[in-house]
Amino acid sequence: MSHNISDTPVSKEILKALRAERKDWIAGAAALARENKKARKAVMERLAAASATVPEIAEATGLAPDAALWMVASLKKFGEVVEAEKDGSFYRYALAAEAAQAQEA
Repeated sequence: MSHNISDTPVSKEILKALRAERKDWIAGAAALARENKKARKAVMERLAAASATVPEIAEATGLAPDAALWMVASLKKFGEVVEAEKDGSFYRYALAAEAAQAQEA
């Protein structure tokens, strides 16, 4: 016989109160997650067109340069973006999958 403590009336009331108490925090975190997803998609679409520097990515996506840099750094950390050739004092970035295909060809 198993007993799930979250099914008890007292636990349900506690969970309901906890959700109500954290409602604003949850909404803020969800909004931030949506913004990051939208920014990630914009950066990936820009890099799908061609390699680009961080200022070029920022201009194309409408992100602030520091936000574009953070997004590129995050994508690089998780292996979705790689450094391509250097363009003046900036690195160009490319999608990792496309860079791998270019090396195979």
